[in-house]
Amino acid sequence: MKDKKKIDKERKMAYDALPLNVKESLTEEEKELFFYAEQWPDSLFEKLEEFIIKE
Repeated sequence: MKDKKKIDKERKMAYDALPLNVKESLTEEEKELFFYAEQWPDSLFEKLEEFIIKE
């Protein structure tokens, strides 16, 4: 997946802004989903829910 697309600048900034303990809690698969997926699975939303702003 990494070879097909570049990481979106906004997603990279959002990831970099996460606390270290949250970044360390993400699996490699979840990191891939964070950067590239059009839709996140519920498990990723649950890990990041306190950082997601609902519109």
